[in-house]
Amino acid sequence: MPTPSHRIRIVDAFTDRPFAGNPAGVLLLDAFPDDAWLQHVAREVNHAETAFAHRLPEGGDADWALRWFTPATEVNMCGHATLATAHVLHTTGAIGGATGPVRFATRSGVLTATPHEDGSLTLDFPTAPLVATDAPDGVAEALGAEPLSAYDTGHLIGDLLVEVADEKTVRALTPDHKALIAHSERGIIVTARAEDPSRGYDFVSRGFFPRVGIDEDPVTGSAHTALAPFWSERLGRTDLTGLQASPRTGLVRTRLRGDRTLLTGRAVTVIEGELFA
Repeated sequence: MPTPSHRIRIVDAFTDRPFAGNPAGVLLLDAFPDDAWLQHVAREVNHAETAFAHRLPEGGDADWALRWFTPATEVNMCGHATLATAHVLHTTGAIGGATGPVRFATRSGVLTATPHEDGSLTLDFPTAPLVATDAPDGVAEALGAEPLSAYDTGHLIGDLLVEVADEKTVRALTPDHKALIAHSERGIIVTARAEDPSRGYDFVSRGFFPRVGIDEDPVTGSAHTALAPFWSERLGRTDLTGLQASPRTGLVRTRLRGDRTLLTGRAVTVIEGELFA
């Protein structure tokens, strides 16, 4: 039997129970191997994202370097795999007993993950710059629902944000994923106001990303950097909770702070093992 070379974990993010939220692979490395190896591992893990991180020298702007790969490509921003990585660092002792924020150097700049006594973690991400746009021709047909409004979220996440009539419409979507590929740089976020906010969430969403190899993402942290300003303006509050209404479901608490958005959630490690490669 070959000698194991890397410890690998599967972590369910934006949930407090196994088999919900969004699963991410997490590997802590000494340095980043070549990109082809990283992509092979992400394809083997076959979750929406696999996160790869290694420690940086002390005294810099960040503590760890972090990259995210889908089964098909590297991406610029990923919330759930960042949350999963921070969870692994804080629950395994990989940060040497430190209990404060962890700073990650990423394609999206320095992102911070702050742990709380209740076990949740808060990510500090850049707010998406929403620009109102016309829904492209064919989007309604591809989604199977008529957009009420549409917004470009900017290059960093590269999504089209689409508002539809109500929560029932979001939950009932059965889109043509192949047809959606033509309508955004990364994917389509579909959202509506919560039907009953007393259930513990203010808005619902679903995210479809066939262009990067993910037909439907279970819970998309990065999408909430666009959903937070969108719904904060409409609901008149900076602190909100979003439910991503995928089959696995997950909750993301958002706090809008101008050009930064705070995303808070929990995570659970469900698998830990060795990668023989």
